[in-house]
Amino acid sequence: MSKTALATLALSFFVPAAAAQLPKVNLFFGYSYAHADLSTSPLASHQGPSVATGNLNGWNASVEGKVIPFLGFVADISGHYGTTTATSQCLLYPTCPTAIGPVRSRLYNFLGGPQMSFSIGRIRPFAHALFGASHVSESASTGLFFNLSDTSFANAFGGGFDYRLVGPLGWRVQADYLKTRFFGNTQDDVRVSTGITLHL
Repeated sequence: MSKTALATLALSFFVPAAAAQLPKVNLFFGYSYAHADLSTSPLASHQGPSVATGNLNGWNASVEGKVIPFLGFVADISGHYGTTTATSQCLLYPTCPTAIGPVRSRLYNFLGGPQMSFSIGRIRPFAHALFGASHVSESASTGLFFNLSDTSFANAFGGGFDYRLVGPLGWRVQADYLKTRFFGNTQDDVRVSTGITLHL
C-alpha cells in the first residue's frame, strides 16, 4: 500500500475522532456589570447634555457555534439596569440653576461575531470581536423630568476564559470594551460578566 493511501486511511480515522472531541455548541449565562457612560443624553430642548456615569448590574447570555477547532461564531445579548444621579446645565437660560435628580437607566446589547479559542487542560481562553446594536432608555421623575430612549450601532472587543468544572459544565470570566453611539455621540463602556457555561 502506498504512503498516500496509508495517510488517507489514517486521516479517515483520526479526523472524525478529533471532531468528536470538539464541543459543537458553547452556552453561557450569568451576572454582568457595566460601567456605562450616560453623559450625552439631551434632557430637554432647553437643556444641555446630562452628566452621569452609570454602574449598572444585569445579565449576559451567549451561544457559540464552532466552525473549526479554533474558530466559532457567537450571538451575545445582555441587559443592564441601575439608577444614577444626573446633572444638566441649561443652555438657553444662563441664570438657570443646575438640575439634579436620579435617573433610571436600562441598557440592552444585541451582538454577534467571530470568537477564537483554544484549550489548555481545564482552561479555555477566548477572544472575540462582536458587532450589532444597543438600546438605552433613561427616565427621571424628580429634579429632572424626562423619558428618553435611543438605539445605535455597537461593537465590543474582549475575551476571557472558561474553566471546566465537571463534565460539560464550566465557569466563565469575561471582560469587554463596549462602544455605543447614543444621541449622536460616542460612549466608551466596560462590561464584565461571569457565570455558568455548558459545552455540548
